[in-house]
Amino acid sequence: MRRYLQQRLKFRHLRVIDAIATHDSILQAARALGLSQPALTKSLQEIEEIVGARLFDRHARGVDPTPFGLTVAAAARRLLAEIGRLEDELDALEGGDGGPVVVGALPVAAAGVLPGALARLKIARPDIEVRVIQGRTEELISQLSRRELDLIIGRLYTLDAPDGLVRTPFYSEPISVVARADHPIFARQDATAAVLADYSLVLPTVSQRVGQEIDVLLAEMKVAPHQPLRSSSVAMIREILYATDGVAVIPHMMLAGDLLRGALRLLPLPATGRPRPAGLIRRGDTALLSNAQAFVDAARGYVGEIESRLATPSD
Repeated sequence: MRRYLQQRLKFRHLRVIDAIATHDSILQAARALGLSQPALTKSLQEIEEIVGARLFDRHARGVDPTPFGLTVAAAARRLLAEIGRLEDELDALEGGDGGPVVVGALPVAAAGVLPGALARLKIARPDIEVRVIQGRTEELISQLSRRELDLIIGRLYTLDAPDGLVRTPFYSEPISVVARADHPIFARQDATAAVLADYSLVLPTVSQRVGQEIDVLLAEMKVAPHQPLRSSSVAMIREILYATDGVAVIPHMMLAGDLLRGALRLLPLPATGRPRPAGLIRRGDTALLSNAQAFVDAARGYVGEIESRLATPSD
């Protein structure tokens, strides 16, 4: 059966298939692409009509790709990667610097590392434009593979299988206990893990990977938080720390600016956890162009400043 894919299959179709295969969900794929769910469903129906086969089976938790879906999704990713590679090559021919730098930022890095890194870059290279896209690991990895991002900065999680990307650790995101600088807990002589039970704890949401890691750490410290406040918003966590006697258990890099300014302090408790390396993720088939490398240099410099000025309870 001739499908005439060259004439009928469009670039937008490739992005739809890649997004659905990445998220295993029509709804999540629609959000990632900035489309309504009905619009994405209509696009999928168009693609299935062109291909002549069902590509995804729906179920209560999302969708699963059929054998046809797996084949089409793999081809879509290859084609999107080739288009991204062409864009890189054209950028290199045009000037060699790569133009705007598109950075994917995981949550802790977005809140704690990016502001200082961008301030440093603005001083050193005011001519460089940076675009920041915040997201979760699986979303950003997909965008990096499609060459929609130049690099990702943030936590380096253990891989289930090789993905062809290069991961370069250059800092860590240790979990620490943080409170406002004038918090009464700093005047106590019994600053052990047990004193945390005397204060309201502020924690990341359990749906975040870091929230799950923190719950494991608290259990190891034998701390059972009573009705903690949980939030995925760094701004809310920060305001709660300033407005109340709440104490946060979070990666302190998330509040690096406040700690450097002395508005917040680290509490020296035995909050040891598993190593939490962080750094750079990039594609392995091309080197970073000069503008992207300048951003990386600025990020390394700012992280070095944080680590040299902050006395951490543990790394």
